[in-house]
Amino acid sequence: MLLTGCGSTQNDSIAEAPADNGGYEAEGQEPAGALPAQDTYEAPAADEAAEAPAATEEAEAADEAPADVYNSTEIADDWAKEAERDGAATKGELSEGYLGSCYEFDEELPDNSGEEYSEWEEKGFSSVMAQPLSTFAADVDTASYSNLRRLITEGYDLESLPEGAVRIEEMINYFSYDYNDPIGNDPFGVTTQIGRCPWNDEAELLMIGLKTQDIDYSHAPASNLVFLLDVSGSMYSDDKLPLLQESFSLLAENLTDKDRVSIVTYASEDRIVLEGAHGDETRKIKKALASLEAGGGTYGSKGIETAYALAEENFIKGGNNRIILATDGDLNIGMTTEEELEELITEKKESGIFLSVLGFGTGNIKDNKMETLADKGNGNYAYIDCLREANKVLVEEMSATLLTICKDVKFQVEFNPEIVEGYRLIGYENRALAREDFNDDTKDAGEIGAGHSVTALYEIILRAPLDDGMTRGEIEDLKYSSEYKKRLDETTGETPSAPSGDHKYKEWLTISIRYKKPAEEKSNLLEYAVGYDSYEQEPSDDFIFAAAVAEFGLLASHSEYPEDASVKSVKKALRSIDLDDEYKEEFLELVKEAE
Repeated sequence: MLLTGCGSTQNDSIAEAPADNGGYEAEGQEPAGALPAQDTYEAPAADEAAEAPAATEEAEAADEAPADVYNSTEIADDWAKEAERDGAATKGELSEGYLGSCYEFDEELPDNSGEEYSEWEEKGFSSVMAQPLSTFAADVDTASYSNLRRLITEGYDLESLPEGAVRIEEMINYFSYDYNDPIGNDPFGVTTQIGRCPWNDEAELLMIGLKTQDIDYSHAPASNLVFLLDVSGSMYSDDKLPLLQESFSLLAENLTDKDRVSIVTYASEDRIVLEGAHGDETRKIKKALASLEAGGGTYGSKGIETAYALAEENFIKGGNNRIILATDGDLNIGMTTEEELEELITEKKESGIFLSVLGFGTGNIKDNKMETLADKGNGNYAYIDCLREANKVLVEEMSATLLTICKDVKFQVEFNPEIVEGYRLIGYENRALAREDFNDDTKDAGEIGAGHSVTALYEIILRAPLDDGMTRGEIEDLKYSSEYKKRLDETTGETPSAPSGDHKYKEWLTISIRYKKPAEEKSNLLEYAVGYDSYEQEPSDDFIFAAAVAEFGLLASHSEYPEDASVKSVKKALRSIDLDDEYKEEFLELVKEAE
């Protein structure tokens, strides 16, 4: 069954570009730095394929464009001639025709042997006696979920999914939740809930939800945006450059006159296609996008350097300065390893310029490199598998994608050893921090955008009186441990029973959150105590849904801790609640598709 809206790799044509809002003057001039007009390229016959011209003369790299090099000059001409189109897509108003840009697949599984994913080790249960603190960085990336949707729609089942492709925290954070809004001057609100763990009868499930204040983009500070676009030969297919052009055209429709837009492309060399255009020059931006062709090698590191230099030249003090990188991640010239890219992007982020990474395509996507760039570049990472997803990321969630509210956001949870015996954080394996990193403002963490929600789930095992059952480590001088150590000594090393009084009223844990404002380097600290009052016998729809996504993620990631997790259980949970938006409804269809 084909899922509605997404999971596709073959669209019929690039949609016509909606007209601008008056910013472009049609006087025959080309956009600054635009590629020169050319005749539409005709693909040569098969026996002439070796002579097919590339978009750049240096296309000698391994991913040189195949014979059917993508050329959209004819489309650019059509866009330039179009004077106006009623009902241009705006936030939340994309037509069903656009949303339905999904495509059919062959019966056989496609060859995705060229795709690369990072290796990570799943975390097991930790003893509160030995490790009372759990520390990790926030993560608002969503790429893993939309990529998983693509893989399942292509025909992969839960057993055959590539190792490393599933990051459970990104699956959970793909969706929106009805968490508490910020109070006062706090940048975010925090919601906590504890309930039964659906797949583990011996554990409870702790949900920590964080939500930032949403900002109407039209009221946001001015943006200095640099579109850094991969136009190498590997980007020629319909699910890459053509989809990329449509996606950025949607974004262009929603920019404002105070914004500035530049476009840098890279293949065997980098090129500035557009510099400093006003955000309301929609047609000018679209014409530059439509002029792009795919061909040549992938000198991504050079493109990154040029994009940051251009962003610095047009830097808006007090504004939103951001590079949006769109690529399949298949870099093969210059700096190409994860380590080299990490070193490069770590240096560049000190300029105060943020980064968004958008992944495109199938078969050869380098998810590991794109995630590295986003994580180390003060950014976020989404995977665009269809135009509907582009609309979600760049239009519906425009402020969350483009406007950073908090940077270097870190969580540290201290568990009370009197109440909690053990715990396991679900996901966030590649976002783990050392306990000392929490108070170290030089340590990088995660960025959160306007209107973003972040969810973390823990399996927790409550302590039975007089029954430790887990390895005892050193009792540390922390909020809960001091009093516990005192009573532990009084019982000659035996696990003490709970003090007199109702256990319900004691604190179970404390959540500490550090964050920095975007332009500051000193962190702020917020703390929230959690006790029995967060326990719900009948949990909320948000809790049930997040737990269902996590349970499905355990199966999809081939977890060593699935316990009684099953697709049947996930479907039952989802059908028991109100799936209040199209993306949650789609998730149920995805679960059924994966059976």
